[in-house]
Amino acid sequence: AKGRRVPSSPEATAAAGKHGSGATFGDSMPEISRFYGIVVAIHYADHNPPHFHATYQSRTVEIEIRTLAILDGSISGRALGLVAEWAAMHQDELAEDWRLASEGRQPKKIAPLA
Repeated sequence: AKGRRVPSSPEATAAAGKHGSGATFGDSMPEISRFYGIVVAIHYADHNPPHFHATYQSRTVEIEIRTLAILDGSISGRALGLVAEWAAMHQDELAEDWRLASEGRQPKKIAPLA
């Protein structure tokens, strides 16, 4: 799916199946948190396993919610450590946001890493 244009609506995302590059979130991947220059988002109607996207300095990583394993992409080690710390504290909220987004509903904001 790399290099594909990100659809601009939940319906377009669902029709497209797997997500695009994730470089521009738009309406298809609402931001759920932001801290230390890291933007965290979840796609509407995205592929399994449940995961979120973290972008830092134009690089994106997909991280599985349950295991916190990296599914695709990479960001700097420092940023990845911050994301992992944040995700471990918010796994239940991330799982709930995944459920909401998979139903085409707006995910809730999650508190940033302080």
